[in-house]
Amino acid sequence: MTNNMPSITEAEWEVMKTLWNHAPQTASQIIAAFDQQADWKPKTIRTLLDRLTKKKVVKANKEERVYTFSPLFTEEECRRAETQSFIDRIYGGTTKSMLVQFIEEEESLSKEDLQELRSLLDEKLD
Repeated sequence: MTNNMPSITEAEWEVMKTLWNHAPQTASQIIAAFDQQADWKPKTIRTLLDRLTKKKVVKANKEERVYTFSPLFTEEECRRAETQSFIDRIYGGTTKSMLVQFIEEEESLSKEDLQELRSLLDEKLD
């Protein structure tokens, strides 16, 4: 994971999902993808692409007369950075506190989920 990865907003994350699914894409292709998913105006999506480019999360290439956009980080790299940021902000950088609270308070975990977590912990202890 890179420590110098800039934080991205929830809206920027949605644009990144489109790019992770298929890249490179033109702004028009990304706008078309959002036409079916969200009620965002083209200007909003272009602004988000501009912000992501300035943050150096997305690379803009000018091929022929049209810019194409590609992610500079994988989804996994961004997920890790966001997770670490969340742990740092909410739990003071302590992963254990987050896990304990999650396991104690999360009611949607099934017995199978808990068993899988136990297996993961057992693997870490070996």
